[in-house]
Amino acid sequence: MRSGVFITLEGGEGAGKTTQQALLAERLQQEGYACLCTREPGGTALGQELRALLLHGDPISPLAELLLYAADRAEHVQTRIRPALAAGQVVICDRFTDSTLAYQGYGRGLDLDLIRQLNQLATGNLQPHLTLWLDLPLQVGLERARSRQTAHLSGAKKFSPVDRMEQAQWPFHQRLYQGFQELAATEPQRIVRIDAQGSPEEVARRIWAVVKSRLG
Repeated sequence: MRSGVFITLEGGEGAGKTTQQALLAERLQQEGYACLCTREPGGTALGQELRALLLHGDPISPLAELLLYAADRAEHVQTRIRPALAAGQVVICDRFTDSTLAYQGYGRGLDLDLIRQLNQLATGNLQPHLTLWLDLPLQVGLERARSRQTAHLSGAKKFSPVDRMEQAQWPFHQRLYQGFQELAATEPQRIVRIDAQGSPEEVARRIWAVVKSRLG
């Protein structure tokens, strides 16, 4: 049996993580790998309820927000991620611990050491083998994200609930972008910057070049 591989996708709003997750899983399956695609928050039944509270519910304090993310992660790691890795699957997760550091640490201003301790507790010290940071200019990403909340006249898309992270003020997004930059600089072996500009296919090719080299 192949050893499990844990890959996470990170980035700001509208960076294309969901699209690239699907394209990467499709390519891996073509290469003979079994994949689990999941996300945070929302990768479990409990996570779905927490996601609704965190992203679409009433405003909550930054510390309460952090603790809810930790609860989501603890359930997610124990019930989905670790079992899939033990079964030899490639787990591709849309957001993980780096997002908490960027959003709740750099963005909300909570203590980074506290967040790291909570991450370690929630994950049992589980770390991704590879993190792909989809780097997109802030304005481009926010425009993409917010456009998803409008309905197309064709009916191809429906209105999306307002995402509180997407609606945060510009300085917040600047701080979290700085956070991703600093995290990538701190762990260059794990966190690989991917230029997220261009067509989905172009970005997917950049991602595959990195993933293939690591799997090889």
